[in-house]
Amino acid sequence: MNTTTTYTSLDQLPLALHANEVAAVLGISRAGAYALMHSKGFPTIFIGRRMIVNRDKFIQWMEAQVSA
Repeated sequence: MNTTTTYTSLDQLPLALHANEVAAVLGISRAGAYALMHSKGFPTIFIGRRMIVNRDKFIQWMEAQVSA
């Protein structure tokens, strides 16, 4: 099942984001989200082969990109 969640506020984000949520927030493809999550400097947490991003670290990363 392929469902897309629309977020209207960062407060609605789950505590741990998967590639689908990262893609939805940034308006990019899921493949783009996976590429981003593998990039240096992105706050990805690896649990085995699973990748998640802490919501607060993700928001901090987004804010840093604006000021960069």
